Amino acid sequence: MFNLPFDPNKPIVGKATIVINKSVQEVFAFIGDNFFENYQKWAIDVIEFEPLDGKKIFVGAKARQLRRDQGKEVKSIFQVSEYRPLTLLSFKGVTADYRDLYYLEKLGNEWTTRLTYTFELLNVELFMQPFAKLIRIAIEDGAETTTDNIKKLLSETNQ
Repeated sequence: MFNLPFDPNKPIVGKATIVINKSVQEVFAFIGDNFFENYQKWAIDVIEFEPLDGKKIFVGAKARQLRRDQGKEVKSIFQVSEYRPLTLLSFKGVTADYRDLYYLEKLGNEWTTRLTYTFELLNVELFMQPFAKLIRIAIEDGAETTTDNIKKLLSETNQ
């Protein structure tokens, strides 16, 4: 029996957590309630973005994006898979096998929020598996950039 040095069914995950000095309501309003207006502000690799079901966020709402990923343009459609106000917003790729999660927690006082962003590449083709470690590093860097950008944008605005 041939054993692979990796599990081809295991997703490649990148996660980043950051503390934002804003209330959970303010952070969720920026990320969740106004996702379709604000997404391109923090997702700087997205060069084109179009909500497909209007600008209201709801489970099942879809959007199309064109991203520049390491010099290549990558198109995908994704949809809202979970929407729990003040706690969780998640998306699942429709045309690509990935998932994004934005998880919010109120910390000690009402003006401090912990944001955890997770990106999961759910299915990696067999020929790409030997590069899983490099892919994970790139995904983790992207997750850090995402949380840093959100914090910076929120600190600049009175959302």
